[in-house]
Amino acid sequence: MANLEGTVAVVTGAGRGIGREIALHQARAGAKVAALARTAREIEETAALIVAEGGQAIALPVDLVDRAVVEAAIARVVADLGPVDTLVNNHGSFRAFGPIWECDPDTWWSDVEINLRGTFHTCRAVAPAMRARGRGRIVNLVGGGTGTSFPNGSGYAASKAAIMRFTECFNDTVKDAGVHAFAVDPGLVRTAMTELQLYSDEGKKHLPDIERLFDEGVNIPPSRAAALIADIAAGRFDKLAGRMLRGVEDRDALEQAMDDLVASDGRALRLTRLDD
Repeated sequence: MANLEGTVAVVTGAGRGIGREIALHQARAGAKVAALARTAREIEETAALIVAEGGQAIALPVDLVDRAVVEAAIARVVADLGPVDTLVNNHGSFRAFGPIWECDPDTWWSDVEINLRGTFHTCRAVAPAMRARGRGRIVNLVGGGTGTSFPNGSGYAASKAAIMRFTECFNDTVKDAGVHAFAVDPGLVRTAMTELQLYSDEGKKHLPDIERLFDEGVNIPPSRAAALIADIAAGRFDKLAGRMLRGVEDRDALEQAMDDLVASDGRALRLTRLDD
């Protein structure tokens, strides 16, 4: 297990599913954890689970679209737990399904705003102190549509592709100061988000492949991404900063492949050259 003793981790979307598992893994590796999300009851449950296992955690209800609220939350983390060593942006919204002429424009934009603007706000809030201390790691979760088309999921896909590019740009801006940023695709995990896709009328109509994949047994345990992120937080994959890692992969094999991935410019968001 990764050793995160003496570190402080902030995990957004930490009230359930993948986010709760990430928070628990960070705590079990020794980190003090701040669990952030909009629903107080859920993150309080996450914090209570960590405390029950002997860890230290606080729960902070946050609307990540509100920059002032985010900045106040990060200040509270620093005051209560100490400087932030690891930030994991796990929050996500995917409620606009279908072709854009059928999607509610406000819902479509809300997905983009929560996913992308929320990530911008948290990164902006922690970056100056990380740079000043000369260390820090940020993990931004991506997913379906990051590198390929996602028919009838354009808002979510556009936001995740943007987060991938943002992660690379951000990493290239801060890496010389000892700060590293990563993108992680957890794979298809059964969460409240995918339940909405499975059982809502719009989801059944426009995203039938989700049900098919689950029927075929594709259901990645959230612990896979959580364990990977704990290793990232401990520095195991620093060579791959600015790139995308996947929860489904064998971490030992990934470590062996790091030099080749960097040499080939793999796991990055790139356009195919016209002369290829």
